[in-house]
Amino acid sequence: MADMTKTLCPYCGVGCGLELAPPAVPGKPINRDAEGNPIWRVRGDRSHPSSRGQVCIKGATVAESLDKNRLLHPMMRDSLDEPFRQVSWDEALDRITSEISSTLGTYGPEGICMYGSGQFQTEDYYTAQKLLKGCLGTNNFDANSRLCMSSAVAGYIQSFGSDGPPTCYDDLENTDCAFLIGTNTADCHPIVFNRLRKHHKKNRKVKMIVVDPRRTATAEAADLHLAIRPGTDLHLLNGIAHLLMRWGYIDTVFIDECTEGFSQFADVMQQYPPELVARECGIRLDELEQAARWWGESNRVLSLWSMGINQSAEGTAKCRTIINLHLMTGNIGRPGAGPFSLTGQPNAMGGREAGGLSHILPGYRVIKNPQHRAEVEKIWQVPAGRISAKPGLAAWDMIRGLEQGTVGVMWVAATNPAVSMPDLVRTKAALKQSPFTISQDAYYPTETAKYAHVVLPAAQFGEKAGVMTNSERMVTFCPAFRKPPGEARADWEIFAEIGRRLGFSAEFDFADSAAVYAEFIRTTKGRPCDMTRLSHRRLKQEGPTQWPCPGYPTDPIVTNRQEEPKRLYTNLSFNTPNGRAQFAAFHAKGLAEAPNPDYPLVLTVGRLYEHWHTMSRTGHIAKITKKNPHPFLEIHPKDAKKCSIADDQWVEVLSKRGKARFLARVTTAISPGTIFAPMHWGELWADNAEANALTHPEVCPISLQPELKACAVRVQPVSQQPLDSELTKEPQAKVEMLHLVESR
Repeated sequence: MADMTKTLCPYCGVGCGLELAPPAVPGKPINRDAEGNPIWRVRGDRSHPSSRGQVCIKGATVAESLDKNRLLHPMMRDSLDEPFRQVSWDEALDRITSEISSTLGTYGPEGICMYGSGQFQTEDYYTAQKLLKGCLGTNNFDANSRLCMSSAVAGYIQSFGSDGPPTCYDDLENTDCAFLIGTNTADCHPIVFNRLRKHHKKNRKVKMIVVDPRRTATAEAADLHLAIRPGTDLHLLNGIAHLLMRWGYIDTVFIDECTEGFSQFADVMQQYPPELVARECGIRLDELEQAARWWGESNRVLSLWSMGINQSAEGTAKCRTIINLHLMTGNIGRPGAGPFSLTGQPNAMGGREAGGLSHILPGYRVIKNPQHRAEVEKIWQVPAGRISAKPGLAAWDMIRGLEQGTVGVMWVAATNPAVSMPDLVRTKAALKQSPFTISQDAYYPTETAKYAHVVLPAAQFGEKAGVMTNSERMVTFCPAFRKPPGEARADWEIFAEIGRRLGFSAEFDFADSAAVYAEFIRTTKGRPCDMTRLSHRRLKQEGPTQWPCPGYPTDPIVTNRQEEPKRLYTNLSFNTPNGRAQFAAFHAKGLAEAPNPDYPLVLTVGRLYEHWHTMSRTGHIAKITKKNPHPFLEIHPKDAKKCSIADDQWVEVLSKRGKARFLARVTTAISPGTIFAPMHWGELWADNAEANALTHPEVCPISLQPELKACAVRVQPVSQQPLDSELTKEPQAKVEMLHLVESR
């Protein structure tokens, strides 16, 4: 195709390369969607090292969402019971500046919160950190990474001394044993799974173990599927360690020379004999032994995990115990081996690099470290002590702050917490109490906009130039290939303009996003995520680059380079003070909310292959909505019989916090005692089908990540079966209805 633009898919953390061309290409008919609208042509970028030309249905259809239901102009209202009115940017920014200034005077800096997203480019993330942490003096910036990856972040930091997955995608083709736990990779990270599955099929000696209470598409491909009970992951991991120790599958030289804390872990693992573990997990003893034997006999074990591990009150403990298995067997720092967390959002990794959580700072620094604060203050040229020594509010703490009246400004950008947060009844009530809420998004309406006083139109994928980092630390430049619609602006530009209006003109004197990135890169010098060789110009000319990549932006450009994949810790020296990796010792505690006679089933929630998070994009794409037009509930035949539920029947699911209705799918693909519902449908897309109305907000005490993956529920038939149209209206009709409500 002529005039191809290389960029990155804006959906999951796999970070697939895309090539796009305008709707009109010489010699070809104009490319149009099903409604006849011209749309950009999309294909996979074969030169991108992470995806090698592969693309899933979401990436292939992303152009169809670019002009649907976009927020085109700033809008404002004085109270939530009023309709929005269109205003100028000056009016909206003046109002925001006034509210922030007023809040600083009445609440202090801690009264201001921003909740961002892995949809941000790194420049957006970085500018927001500088505004809140460096200029306003509050660390109250958190992101939906808190709901996604913060347990993995905590696990890496505590075990290795720094965040950052040590592995890369090439390890998928070099492993001889893949251990997948808490991840439906085939649906949620499909291109990663494609690469692993191809290697697995080609090499009969390669083993794939999948741990999941559901028989997912991932589990179907496994040599061994361990359908454990929800909440027994730590039993399983400690039990595998017990057998590895008993059978002598440990690397004593590595343990002695490169680690600390093994004896404490050994004391814990001895209390998890295989008979106990098999009984607690609900699996056969021979299945447990087979998993341990394959791990022990393999030379290169690669573990992969995602939300099923992270979204837990034991999330950090689980991550660290996975890492323990690698440390005790020396499976790290070489091809095909290591612990690999699969990131949910496309630039959640970039957010972590830029300090985009309430306890961290740019360059993989932490708030609590006074030297780290001083280093960033120097780069930002703000007074010493400006960055607070107190970690800011995590995502759920922001909701509690709204409840308690200690938050005066709630700024939500590029995310939709009115669908994705736990305990939605409580979340929505808290948002309704907010004195002043800003919703900054590319799309309108969203469920969160319902609780906003100001909505700001943001530029999105393809409309702003910036950088994203995927799960394997691959940094890709994403150019603007079209103009933002209406009056939409890049997120970083909005943050910078507010900063200037608050009196920080020098701090936000950026000519463009390249200048923002150049400053960000300075914060990585000498850090584990050193990217000092990178710039927009270099990434445009050299292509995607994996960090660490120290150097200078002025180093000579090298085109058509062939780089070896970069793994961390190949010298077996870690980022801890003494250079040793740290074992952890955690006993299993189980679910934060166990089933009981009133709520006898465990609900687990997750994503589908076709959809993405809260459907702000995918809900508008006809090809995607066809396969799963309705929210549904997977339930085992034994549980369905107990609850008097038939296949294809509408049912009601109740927890202590709320209720939701789904279409029952009676299937043996889910373990007895466990049910599954997708989390995508908010109130714009279906009536009473919000899975997170059921979930609870209990968090991991270390990572502060909520246990979204499991809660106690009961299921009952809906007495009067509604028409499908009463429960899942056509998305366009729902959208138009909300437009009318808010514009009259």
